[in-house]
Amino acid sequence: MSGPILAIESSCDDSCAAVLGGDGVVLSNIISSQGIHNRYGGVVPEIAARQHLQLLTPAIEAALSQAQVTLADLDRVAVTQGPGLIGALLVGVAQAKAIAAARGLPLVAVDHLQGHVAANFIGLEPFEPPFICLIASGGHTLLARVEDHSSYLLLGETLDDAAGEAFDKGARMLGLPFPGGPALQALAADGDDESFQFPVARNVEGCNFSFAGVKTSLLYAIRDLGEEEAEARRADLAASYQKAIVDALVERLTKALDASGLDRVAIGGGVAANGLLRSRITALGAVCHIPEISLCTDNAAMIASAARYLDDCSPQQALTLDAYPSGTRR
Repeated sequence: MSGPILAIESSCDDSCAAVLGGDGVVLSNIISSQGIHNRYGGVVPEIAARQHLQLLTPAIEAALSQAQVTLADLDRVAVTQGPGLIGALLVGVAQAKAIAAARGLPLVAVDHLQGHVAANFIGLEPFEPPFICLIASGGHTLLARVEDHSSYLLLGETLDDAAGEAFDKGARMLGLPFPGGPALQALAADGDDESFQFPVARNVEGCNFSFAGVKTSLLYAIRDLGEEEAEARRADLAASYQKAIVDALVERLTKALDASGLDRVAIGGGVAANGLLRSRITALGAVCHIPEISLCTDNAAMIASAARYLDDCSPQQALTLDAYPSGTRR
């Protein structure tokens, strides 16, 4: 069994550090939310990068302290290489390279999306491949067939907005704070999800997604109701809008399961914290694995989990490692 892995995740606005034991058990998982972007209604990339400069080192120190390990105890250092906000990623990559170089530790570069898949491998009873994985977050929405621990086959992805982005922008239209997903879900609990028939994009190819239409439909519904009526029916609008997004996710997931012949499903990403989505997926009848909420949103424990199954960078790669804002691991 290998020793503990220190992992760093800084792809967006959460400064994250974690220590994972060689057996896959989380020893610490620190998520330091910047808490500054709500005033802008969304994440401002430059501000996020500057906040990481302030918050990431304390997060690493807290992760090591909580895990009761020191840098001398570590087996490897892992870091999110991409995709994400390039400035934010660079802060994490630079920090990981510095620690690895100073301590003579192997460095592992991890794709953020592979991390979300690998969240399902955490713990003493990991959810083993093969399975279909739905990843839905503020920046990404995709379906993957997972056959092993180190990679996945892309089955479909969003052609425009991500599901989490649709939640956030819908929440903003309804006058809710950022991040919008939790606030919209709370408001929707008091509404009737059959009050409005928002569209679910079914004319997209294969298992791909599209959320631009439902977002525009909400905008028009609010406009047509008028300010006073829209305010009175905010809960109904939220419930119907949430249902349309979840319907799209579940329909494509069901299609992927049927096409694959598999009856095993896992989910990840911040939208996986949505209560309606979790209940709908659980009700599919497939063998289902849903990580705890702290492992669905951006976190470093999932990056450490992915690193367990990936090769270390060569010494030259470790020195020249760079971040990438989109695409896949280079």
